[in-house]
Amino acid sequence: MDKISKDVGDIQSRLIDHRPVIQGEIRFFVREFEEKRGFRENRLLDNINKMVMETNQQAVPKCSETMHNHLCEALTRLEAANHMAQRIQQRELEAQKSTRLQTCMDRRKADWEEFLKEQTRLREEVDDEHAKAVGRLSTQYSEMKKDLAKFSSF
Repeated sequence: MDKISKDVGDIQSRLIDHRPVIQGEIRFFVREFEEKRGFRENRLLDNINKMVMETNQQAVPKCSETMHNHLCEALTRLEAANHMAQRIQQRELEAQKSTRLQTCMDRRKADWEEFLKEQTRLREEVDDEHAKAVGRLSTQYSEMKKDLAKFSSF
């Protein structure tokens, strides 16, 4: 019976216990990525760092200087173009000013006359309403006087 239980235990450990296989795979993985690739990755990072340093020291100042020169030139050209456009616009405004001013003045006169007509109409409406209200109040007070005269004669 001891031999059978020992054989069953050996079979069970071979079929179910995978620790030795997994530990071997883990060692292989660690060796592959930490030992073999570590130096390669380190060299790649060093090369990238050198390229960045060279770019910062040589290319960036050169590009910055070129950009500054071209931007200054473009700025002076834009300022000149802007000044010319303003002069052209000023001349056009002066030419149109006289006709536009006259047109605006005529429009303002017409608006003012229309405003005065509207105010006159509104004033007449208010006067009519006031006259009607005065008439109603007068009739109401005269009726009240008549009623008061009736009661005072008793």
